[in-house]
Amino acid sequence: MIRTYLHPLLKASGIGCVMPGGTVLHQAIEGRPTLSFHHSRDIWKLALSPDVGLAELYAHGRISISGGDIYNLVYAFLDPAVSEAMPLPIRMAGSFFGLVNRLSQGRTRRQSRKNVHAHYDLGNALYGLFLDKDWQYSCAYFSSPGMTLDAAQQAKKDHIRRKLRLEPGARVLDIGCGWGGMALDLARAGAVVKGVTLSDQQLDLARRRATKAKLPVDFALQDYREEKALYDRIVSVGMLEHVGKTQLARFFNSVERCLEKDGVALIHTIGRPQSPRPTNRFIQKYIFPGGYIPSLSELTLAVETTSLAISDVEVLFLHYAETLKSWRENFLRNRDDVVRLYDERFARIWEFYLASSEACFRHKRLVVYQLQLVKPDAAPMMSRDYIHSGE
Repeated sequence: MIRTYLHPLLKASGIGCVMPGGTVLHQAIEGRPTLSFHHSRDIWKLALSPDVGLAELYAHGRISISGGDIYNLVYAFLDPAVSEAMPLPIRMAGSFFGLVNRLSQGRTRRQSRKNVHAHYDLGNALYGLFLDKDWQYSCAYFSSPGMTLDAAQQAKKDHIRRKLRLEPGARVLDIGCGWGGMALDLARAGAVVKGVTLSDQQLDLARRRATKAKLPVDFALQDYREEKALYDRIVSVGMLEHVGKTQLARFFNSVERCLEKDGVALIHTIGRPQSPRPTNRFIQKYIFPGGYIPSLSELTLAVETTSLAISDVEVLFLHYAETLKSWRENFLRNRDDVVRLYDERFARIWEFYLASSEACFRHKRLVVYQLQLVKPDAAPMMSRDYIHSGE
């Protein structure tokens, strides 16, 4: 019976599979890795729950990989042909867990705080091992070949700043400010910025950076839904993914409420280029509890509940794949330090997270959307030339 479930997945992915004792269940095609099981019972774990089963087997060292590494393995498993070969019971189980996932999303401030703490308060020491020097934990912008991660992250900030149509003295709200890099960059350009986060450790570092730089940035431990002031510009980079499906309209209504009548907002988020679907169970369980990746249709429907107009949409396809590749390489270079900070299981889970995320973007299962939103009185732009000037 195991062949009924597993063989179609192996055939579609081209992955080799070796059973305990050395029996070859499937021969790998050229260029694809081979997966070896250490215990017979674990084969069912993969067959019945490919999305989270493979991650857990790797995390606990219960499988071996030859002819490649974990990235090569998940890249093969994420081939679109594998999804088409997935047996119906597994696909039905995925839909059920998608409904369960919605119950854990950030409907309340308390739940949002808990979800953020589970990921972003793991410790600044961890993120310092693989991020760029400005602590940008979102998609970089590789505007030209051969760019370093540091240069690409600066290019991302420059790109966003131009889309904000920033003017000296502008009051800016940064929703989900992270470690403060975007807010500080806008302040250097002459803006007066407030950044909000729900992470204690992000807040501590962001405040220390602002003090050292002597820049007009106010960082606060605050839910975006609590903000009442008006701003000329609003920016949010890599935060919308944590809002949850049920809170998308609430998010854009908050942006509308806090934006001046001639204001401009720029929302940068991971998105799905296809129809809406549930959050991956591995990501939900081990990485981003309560997270949800919206489709473009869900974003536009949520914006339509407000007076905001979508004035520009840009879709970045492979920029995040290149970003994740750099993060994964940095992570592996400093892997011994990760194990010392946490343990081997944690290091393997994060290896899987970075590898599987990169593979998703390589396969174009995920993209990045940049939505420029304007209030009715904002001055219209006749072309997009201002966005790319100087790149």
